Amino acid sequence: MNKLQLFSEQPINMDLGLLLIRVIIGTLMAFIGYEKLIHFDELVVDEFWAKNVSFLGMTGGVPLFLTIFAEFFCSLFLILGLFTRFSLFVLMFCMGYIFMVIFPMSIVDKGENGYHFNDAFVYFIIYLGLFFTGPGKYSLDKKLFQKNA
Repeated sequence: MNKLQLFSEQPINMDLGLLLIRVIIGTLMAFIGYEKLIHFDELVVDEFWAKNVSFLGMTGGVPLFLTIFAEFFCSLFLILGLFTRFSLFVLMFCMGYIFMVIFPMSIVDKGENGYHFNDAFVYFIIYLGLFFTGPGKYSLDKKLFQKNA
């Protein structure tokens, strides 16, 4: 019987930990993307998307659509562990763009109730960590793309 070693550097169950991170972070971001998806018609004419968000010279609907693709659809792929690294790359690009262009390099801001972290930066770091570790064995990538040796 394995003892729980609280002070060991060895993982207890790395794949379960990766699954939990993928599901929680993916679900949180999917809700954000879903809100944009169901309110697309209102957001596309919103002044913020028309004036503040420009991607490759395009404003309004195109950057909004690309953001919804990243935040909603790539998050669903992340939850399932399907095309995980591609999805993480898209999500990192989206969060990196928000962090560096929309809210320029603002990691910590002073708000009404104290300091808070830029959510895009936090998501970017989590996605980067998952990009390096991969989805783990509890993923569709493992089932579909496993090479039988």
